[in-house]
Amino acid sequence: MNRIGIGYDVHALVEGRPLILGGVEFDHDKGLQGHSDADVLCHAVADAVLGALGEPDIGHYFPPGDEDIEGISSLEILRKVRQVVEKDKAWISNVDSTLILEAPKIMPHLEEMKRAIGGALGLDVHQVGIKATTNEKMGFIGRGEGIAAMAVASVGVRD
Repeated sequence: MNRIGIGYDVHALVEGRPLILGGVEFDHDKGLQGHSDADVLCHAVADAVLGALGEPDIGHYFPPGDEDIEGISSLEILRKVRQVVEKDKAWISNVDSTLILEAPKIMPHLEEMKRAIGGALGLDVHQVGIKATTNEKMGFIGRGEGIAAMAVASVGVRD
């Protein structure tokens, strides 16, 4: 049986932090604020996979107040999600995602991001979809105050 999950995440852009998206560091004047590396793309993907399994969201596995995981790479979060999938004797068929941001441009890093996410989840790059769009200069994203991501995941489970 296949199950579908969706995930969404958003973080504010702030000075003094690196910008990590899809496990890749971007050359940008601001980074995302958060307890981990604040990688909105990985967080949305993680929640999509967990949702397909009927599991709690990543905050359950990685509580934002836990000092032991402060600054953790979101690729580690995806590796933990993969362990949850495997524990349930399930498998990830594919993930698809969209980043919503005004800058930076994603295309120069697209394949590297797909390899990083795929590697963490045990997927081939062809099983990882990443797209980007702007918010047409509207709202907090349009003003360059934050970045959002949406993701869906298809997970196979045994009856």
